[in-house]
Amino acid sequence: MDFDESNILANGLAGEAKKFGHEIKMAIFPSTLSLYTAGQVLRDVGVGVGPQNVFWVDKGGYTGEISASMYKTAGCDYALVGHSERRQQFHETNHEVRQKMDACLSVGLTPVLCVGETLKEREAGTTAEVVEIQLRSALDNISWPKNVALIIAYEPVWAISKGAGAGEEGRHCDDIEAEKMHRLIKKIVKNLLPNMEPAVLFGGSVRPNTTAYYLNQPSIDGVLVGAASTKLDSWLEIVKNAGALV
Repeated sequence: MDFDESNILANGLAGEAKKFGHEIKMAIFPSTLSLYTAGQVLRDVGVGVGPQNVFWVDKGGYTGEISASMYKTAGCDYALVGHSERRQQFHETNHEVRQKMDACLSVGLTPVLCVGETLKEREAGTTAEVVEIQLRSALDNISWPKNVALIIAYEPVWAISKGAGAGEEGRHCDDIEAEKMHRLIKKIVKNLLPNMEPAVLFGGSVRPNTTAYYLNQPSIDGVLVGAASTKLDSWLEIVKNAGALV
């Protein structure tokens, strides 16, 4: 979304936020250009904000990059790390994801770590292996602050649509398969960080009519919403449906 679109949506969401129950915990990840202005509006009504990507070096000759510390000083609470589009389209490596995780934690940002397999990897039967490698690369021997939540988003890349209005949908990830993967992720994380209880979100093209479908599963703690979050009506319906289950 561009600057104006993002700010219009943020103001619309802020105007409805008083209707949300306290059981709803929400964070919005606007584009970088609109993050500061949209964030001011959203934080005033208790909605967290964060960037869609971060760089791991504080300062230096890295033209065009924005560091985790810069986002923190701009008022951000969270940051997406290792989103499937970053991994697939920009060839972001597991090593780079780990550097971004460390950078976020060093400045007090809560990273939302995204993991998931492609269709080729799923058809090859390597789903569990791929996701475990992504988790281990990001979390093994990491120093996790006690006051920072551990949030992981499972993104089955093969089930993600190509974007709002693109007219090209991914395959359907059924709730049983999603639950299976969320249980696996929690098991792996428990071995890596025994004292942490991760919140694991489902990010496979969530829509208003599928919110309850996924959140009714015991291991799915929330949703990471893509295209459906760019329209106020659909986003509010998702929030309403999620709140009804709490």
